[in-house]
Amino acid sequence: MSTIADVARRAGVSKATASRALSGNGYVSPETRTKVQDAANELSYIAHSTATSLATGRTHTVSVIIPSIDRWFFAELLEGIQESLLSFDHDLSLYAVREGSAARSRLFAETLPRRRFDATIAVGIPPGSNEMEQLLSNRRPVVTVSAFDDRSSGVSIDDPTAMRIATEHLIELGHKQIFFLGGGATATEASYSETLRMSGYRLAMDAAGLTAHAQHTPGASSMPGGYAAAVDLLSDRRGRPTAVVAVCDEVAIGAIIAARRLGIAVPTELSVVGIDDHAHAEMFGLTTIQQHPRQQGRDAVRLLRERMEHSSARVEHVVAASALSVRSSTAKPR
Repeated sequence: MSTIADVARRAGVSKATASRALSGNGYVSPETRTKVQDAANELSYIAHSTATSLATGRTHTVSVIIPSIDRWFFAELLEGIQESLLSFDHDLSLYAVREGSAARSRLFAETLPRRRFDATIAVGIPPGSNEMEQLLSNRRPVVTVSAFDDRSSGVSIDDPTAMRIATEHLIELGHKQIFFLGGGATATEASYSETLRMSGYRLAMDAAGLTAHAQHTPGASSMPGGYAAAVDLLSDRRGRPTAVVAVCDEVAIGAIIAARRLGIAVPTELSVVGIDDHAHAEMFGLTTIQQHPRQQGRDAVRLLRERMEHSSARVEHVVAASALSVRSSTAKPR
């Protein structure tokens, strides 16, 4: 196996010059760089990542902090991040840790400060939170997804506006008894995105004079969670709503399955709206707010590269596109 010394001899330069030419760190004339790269190709030289890290001070590794990987949005987002990181020769170190867990506390307090990363992509971390402060104190570039902090670049949809549009769609159809389904029961139990979406729902209900009808039925943000919450909600014939707006598509799909099993017709007896445009949304005829998590992942890596390559790069917040996609799960109330 060829070494950097072999490449240097073949190119007729010092080891230090060969290392600078291949790593891109430090000045090397274009002619010398070409000569070293040609020598490396002729010898089939592959740089050892540990040696490169020691020489350049960079690990070519980005840490990604995400609440879980068992939900569609997070899995799609991760695909986009990984695809883009690999395209510019960076590895990914994944930390899928649930919010509020002891493991998550240890991650921020002990693990991340000790590990060597070039940068971090943080998903769903509230701006100004203790977790955000800890990340910024590590003095590495940070990009956020699903949240915006004034001190770091980020990408997200406008969660309150998206949920307001979803709720207004039901109001315009003539619904008044519209419940918000899924998400944490209290502010401390709800995720940052869930809290923003709840605020958009309440804004729409308040603006339509339907504040007295607004109600939240909490539940886990998953298909089983949506199913369980909807079974409890819809089993009460006298108190059930004519429509639900779900915190995410997985909850909405769970609600549709629950309604069918209870003999409640969707949409003639119950209208359902979600948010995400999940891979199964079309199959269930789900009216939803579209978002594209893979593209958000790609955008996050683009923003991160800018911060890594230019420490003075301005903070940029990308508001990802979202639009209402009307399918067959919504109709006028009977």
